[in-house]
Amino acid sequence: MDQLARRLGVRDAVVVGLGSMLGAGVFVVFAPAAAAAGGAGLLAALVLAGFIAFCNATSSARLAARHPESGGTYVYGRERLGPFAGFLAGWGFVVGKTASCAAMALTIGAYLWPGQARLVAVAAVAAVTAVNLRGIGKTAAATKILVGVVLAVLALVAVTGAVGGDVSLDRLGDLGGGGRGVLTAAGLLFFAFAGYARIATLGEEVRAPERTIPRAVPLALGVVLAVYLVLAVVTVGVLGADRLAGSAAPLADVVTAAGLPDLAWLVRAGATVAVTGVLLSLLAGVGRTALAMARRRDLPGALAAVHPVHRVPHRAELAVAAVVVAIVLLGDVRDAIGFSSFTVLVYYAITNAAALTLGRDRGRRLPVRALAVLGLAGCLLLAVNLPLSSVLAGGAVLALGALWYAARPRRV
Repeated sequence: MDQLARRLGVRDAVVVGLGSMLGAGVFVVFAPAAAAAGGAGLLAALVLAGFIAFCNATSSARLAARHPESGGTYVYGRERLGPFAGFLAGWGFVVGKTASCAAMALTIGAYLWPGQARLVAVAAVAAVTAVNLRGIGKTAAATKILVGVVLAVLALVAVTGAVGGDVSLDRLGDLGGGGRGVLTAAGLLFFAFAGYARIATLGEEVRAPERTIPRAVPLALGVVLAVYLVLAVVTVGVLGADRLAGSAAPLADVVTAAGLPDLAWLVRAGATVAVTGVLLSLLAGVGRTALAMARRRDLPGALAAVHPVHRVPHRAELAVAAVVVAIVLLGDVRDAIGFSSFTVLVYYAITNAAALTLGRDRGRRLPVRALAVLGLAGCLLLAVNLPLSSVLAGGAVLALGALWYAARPRRV
């Protein structure tokens, strides 16, 4: 009775991945990425981040098919590289994604009620946790609704901006901060692609994981990359890099610039729905990684419990939600994004390193080992080119985790 139920097929797994990714890049990260890299630099950074995410997705899918259980790279690192590598990946994921959850919750508050953003954020965390505690089937069903609404709103923005927004291709020519700016922007934009890992962390709850996960991961990533590229071209083409960099709600500004300011409220509502979907899937993924770590006593063993009725890691999810609420009450959105990007890039560097130990896959046309090498190098390159404060904070937290690993009680 300590195992999770396998209830998700390919479509459900893709939807969970879409719910994790759609929203973060469009509604949160485009502005600071444009500030770092300019218009053309933003597009180049988006392609670079998408390519590195594809490399990581390929490695994640191969590993998840070989090790179909909850925990993602925490499990892969332990099995392929040793206990410490697995711990470092799991620690980075749990800490970084907990910060991401707080950033998403604060974004919900900023859109719904700016004057009481933290209060709304706390309420959002409580509501999403309640849904997740009802079981992964409820999570997938709720995410389907959220993804449908978000895609409709994003389509509205793209069509409105393209038709009435005076799109100027000249605005796409500004490279901004040069090569370093592109790398910084790509590191920030990677925050928007990391949701495909939710599919791997749900490996113990998908049917036929050896087939479902390798299909679902690239499908979800491909859809999101296409959506992001279209919206990036429209947004930069309408607003220009400078205006985009200073915008708190860029997609709402696109609609306003197109002469339809009355639709801005609809875009804001769509943003709220999108970020809620991200938060829903993020909390589910972090809780399951915490479950896997607690099973091996890398986190307190009390978190390893699975609910006897709903078959979810209820103690782990409640503990994660409590930490998210604490960060919401004390933290800042942009700092959380940079910190999360650093720790998650380290997480995927370990993913690619673990994938290099798998050898060749029969029947695969992709050069999977070359993709793993490129993914490993790309993750490290983007991580060290993030803002210095993010690098220092992320490195310090990973070092604290290493100290805990060395001093923690050993499992007998």
